[in-house]
Amino acid sequence: MPVIRYSQAIRDAIAEEMRRDKDIFVMGEDVETMGGVFGCTKGILEEFGHDRIRNTPISEAVIIGAGVGGALTGTRMLVEMQYVDFILHAMDQTINQAAKVRYMTGGKAILPLVIRAQQGSGRGNGAQHSQNLEAIFCHMPGLKVVMPSNPYDAKGLLKTAVRDNNPIMFFEHKVLYNTTGEVPDGEYTVPFGKADIKRVGKDVTIVATSWMVLKAMEAAGILEAEGIDAEIIDPRTLVPLDKDTIISSVKKTGRAVIVHESHGVCGIGAEIAFVINELAFDWLDAPVKRITSAQAPIPYSRKLEQLTIPSTEKIVSGVKEVLNRS
Repeated sequence: MPVIRYSQAIRDAIAEEMRRDKDIFVMGEDVETMGGVFGCTKGILEEFGHDRIRNTPISEAVIIGAGVGGALTGTRMLVEMQYVDFILHAMDQTINQAAKVRYMTGGKAILPLVIRAQQGSGRGNGAQHSQNLEAIFCHMPGLKVVMPSNPYDAKGLLKTAVRDNNPIMFFEHKVLYNTTGEVPDGEYTVPFGKADIKRVGKDVTIVATSWMVLKAMEAAGILEAEGIDAEIIDPRTLVPLDKDTIISSVKKTGRAVIVHESHGVCGIGAEIAFVINELAFDWLDAPVKRITSAQAPIPYSRKLEQLTIPSTEKIVSGVKEVLNRS
């Protein structure tokens, strides 16, 4: 299969879906000629024109509000937030409108709206451009939450999202855009609610999201050299969450470590840990371990930033802790 960048996988998914369905419309800040701040829509304008892709004002409330309106009137809306941090300016449009329309109309209205947002640290962008906010949206009924960790999943999950009749929060990590992976030329989609077992193992289950999947894989290589066999699960979608795959793995290994970049307090790791305790408690040989970012704003200093977020070394240490090995 061809090897392409994560950003190219996003771009290809958008273009392929726009060719397939004339009712898809793309909008966001600088999405036309610039292709968005990370270039994921570059070249779309030349093929589809201004009637199907449009720059917006610097107003997140307008972008998502227009996305909701467009979706309600029959257009499949694909909108981009340059940074997830700024979606906080549009929480009413996202949480009180997009998330609730189908419920409040008794299912009569559909809302085919995908909100793509870049999030995460690793670039020294500072406290207001480095957050991971997925837990906020997981908490809100009516929203689906997607976090692809590689190009294959990014393309397949985005195509699934565009075809869905519900509002989708599609979170792309900024560090992942330049990562590469195999992506088939032919048509494919990745289903929501189906986790991917990135690595099979027998000693401990590591559940990791987004960029942390790559760090978990690095940690697994280090652990393997020390005789520890880790199984790594990437949920891919947090809502819906594939509980069955996680629970099946934990029942096999007897231990679980959860790794995510957002803060620990009320983060998605807390929900996954509770699911494990609720459904696999009798199979646990040690308490569930969470590895998250510190409960502090992300520093601008690159060195301080790296100390704040999960690292490969912290994952290795966490796994050894649940295995009672030094």
